[in-house]
Formats: sequence, C-alpha cells, structure tokens
Amino acid sequence: MACSAFAFLAVGMEAHYSNPVYAVDRTKQALRIQLDRPHVLRQCILACRKGGTISVPGVYASFIDKMPMGQYMNKALTMKTGQTHMMRYMKPLLDRVQRGEIDPSFVVSHRVPIDMAPKDV
Repeated sequence: MACSAFAFLAVGMEAHYSNPVYAVDRTKQALRIQLDRPHVLRQCILACRKGGTISVPGVYASFIDKMPMGQYMNKALTMKTGQTHMMRYMKPLLDRVQRGEIDPSFVVSHRVPIDMAPKDV
C-alpha cells in the first residue's frame, strides 16, 4: 500500500494491532521490556510515498528496534515529532466545528456503534 497523501500519523503507546508478525513486540510488552508499540511507525515507513512526511504527535517512551531504516532513508522520508498541545486546541476547534466553520467529515473512514469501537473493524 502506498501513501498518496503527504503525511501519516503514527501514535505509539496506545496503538493496537493483531498481526501475528509482531509477536516479538507483544512478548517484549508482556515482559515489560518494551513499552511502545512500534508496528505503527514501521507500517508508516513502509507505506509512505517517496519524499513523504511521517508525523508523530503521539507518545513514544522507550527504545524501538527492528526499524526499516533502509526504507526510511531510500525513500527520503521526513519525520516530524512532538506531543500535540491538545488541551490548547481542543475547545477552539470544537467550537468551530459546532458553528459549522470546519467540516471534519472528510477524515471519517468508518462509522460503528460505540460497543464495536474496541474491536478490529
């Protein structure tokens, strides 16, 4: 899968996945050797188009191994990081959405009942 957009959003410690390829990551997390879930960042590197940007506003707290650095370098990717100032922007953005100034519907890819949210859709 190639990224046709300019950037990906990679969020670390709260990410979830079910791919058995990452059994080593799950084992490290269970043994408390690794806090992060690096599969999201790896997938972003593999999926992002050449010259693309990976944006990491989420939380990574530990060391991450098995990163596809060859792909990262050969695609000439850019990675931008830093925690988002969510508390500063949430209320003004929500107010603008409620007034109809911003339509966030273009970012909605799935609609599911709240009890289905924790499940893989």
